[in-house]
Amino acid sequence: MLFSGYGDKEPAATLTVLLPDSAEYIPGQFYRRELPCIVALLDKIREPLEGIIIDGYVMLGDRPGLGMHLFNHLEGRSPVIGVAKSEFRDAYAARVFRGRSERPLYVTAVGMNLSQATERIDIMHGDFRIPTLLKHVDMLARGR
Repeated sequence: MLFSGYGDKEPAATLTVLLPDSAEYIPGQFYRRELPCIVALLDKIREPLEGIIIDGYVMLGDRPGLGMHLFNHLEGRSPVIGVAKSEFRDAYAARVFRGRSERPLYVTAVGMNLSQATERIDIMHGDFRIPTLLKHVDMLARGR
């Protein structure tokens, strides 16, 4: 999903791709299943991106998470912001409380400083914990 500004309510464009042979889930290696899907979508985009938001962590403690694997795959050409709904105890993440939620989102980043990343997630449209556009992406990924 593409958008023009972090405060946007509606996406500027929605892209999907169906990969018939996703890798099976292996604990601690989530990126092996998700990274090819993200790369296939990015291959459809021609304009430069200011950044990429993923559902997950950039780093898992001292190990690279999905976000760092993506950043490395892109050779650092685009910052990556990781937004997770659950805490990973060894990850260095900022807690972002949105709306009236008492549960935070856990934000990590590479290619930009963490305070910039948290500001961007904080200003995203939506009155609830999960920003509107991230809800749309989650629904698309689940086929709804």
